[in-house]
Amino acid sequence: MAWPKPLVVTAGEPAGIGPELCSALAETPFASRIVVVGDARLLDRRLQVIDTPFPAPVIHGQPNPLNAQTLLAGLRLATTGCLEGRYAGLVTAPLAKSVIADSGVPFTGHTEFLAELTGVDLPVMLLVAGDLRVALASTHLPLREVPDFITKDRLTRVLQILHDDLKSKFGIDVPEIIVCGLNPHAGEGGHLGKEDDAIIAPVVRALCQKGMRLRGPLPADTAFTPAAGHKDAVLAMYHDQGLPVLKYAGFGHAVNVTLGLPIIRTSVDHGTAFDIAGLGIADPGSLIAAIELAIFLAKTTAPR
Repeated sequence: MAWPKPLVVTAGEPAGIGPELCSALAETPFASRIVVVGDARLLDRRLQVIDTPFPAPVIHGQPNPLNAQTLLAGLRLATTGCLEGRYAGLVTAPLAKSVIADSGVPFTGHTEFLAELTGVDLPVMLLVAGDLRVALASTHLPLREVPDFITKDRLTRVLQILHDDLKSKFGIDVPEIIVCGLNPHAGEGGHLGKEDDAIIAPVVRALCQKGMRLRGPLPADTAFTPAAGHKDAVLAMYHDQGLPVLKYAGFGHAVNVTLGLPIIRTSVDHGTAFDIAGLGIADPGSLIAAIELAIFLAKTTAPR
C-alpha cells in the first residue's frame, strides 16, 4: 500500500538531465505517490505534474538564466507544500548554481536556499551510500574560509543536529559518530595546525560528557578505513574532505540529505550533466535512491 502522503520531486535545471531522470520515474514503482514540479512539456505524461512552464526555450546542454526564477518558484512551491503537510518530503533533481547566480540571484546551493525558506540558520549536509553516512561541518565555502568558519559553537550545533536527526529521522537510538580533524594527522599535536586541539577536541570532549558517543578528532585519511570502526556517521570538516570518499564508495546510488530542516529533503549525488542531456543515457539510480530514502525517513519520523 502506498504511503498516504505523496512525495514532491522538483525536476531541476531543464537544460540538464533532471527532466529525463524524472520521466524515468514513470517506469519505477514506489511505496509512495510521486508529484513532480516542472515544465510538463519536458516530462513523461504518465507522471502527476505541477506544471511550471519555463519562459525561455529549453535547449539540452544550454542553460538559460532567464529560466532561473521559474526554477526557484518551483522550489518554493514544493517546500511550502511540505511545510503545510501536503507532502511527506521533498526530493530534488540537480540545479546549476552558476546559472542561477548569473540571473542575478545570490545562490550557493539547494541546502542554503531551503534553509532560508524554512527559517533554519544552520542546515547540515549528509551524504548516504548504503551504510556509509558522511556529514559536513561546512558546505559550499572556499577552502581558505573553512578554518575561521569552524568555531566551537558552530561545531557543537552541527554535531547536535547530526546526533538528533540520526535518532529522529534514521531511527538510530544511540548514534556513534566519528569526527574528522581539520588538518593533516589531526594537527599532529599542534605542529600541523592548532584547530584540532584548540577547537575540535574540546567540543568532542564536552559533548561526550553530555552522553553523546563521539570519537575524534581523527585524521581524515584514516577515519573512513575499517580500522576506524565507525558505525553510524562520519563528520568531515569541509566539502572535499568527506565527499570524495562517499562518492567513490557509492556514486550513482548515493543520496544527499539535508539535516536540521523541519521537512524531509533528499537529493541526488550528482550534477546537471549538461554534456549528456537529451541523449537518453542518464542513469536515474541516484534519484530513485533519493526517493526510496525519503520514503524511509517519512515513515521513520511519522507519528505513531
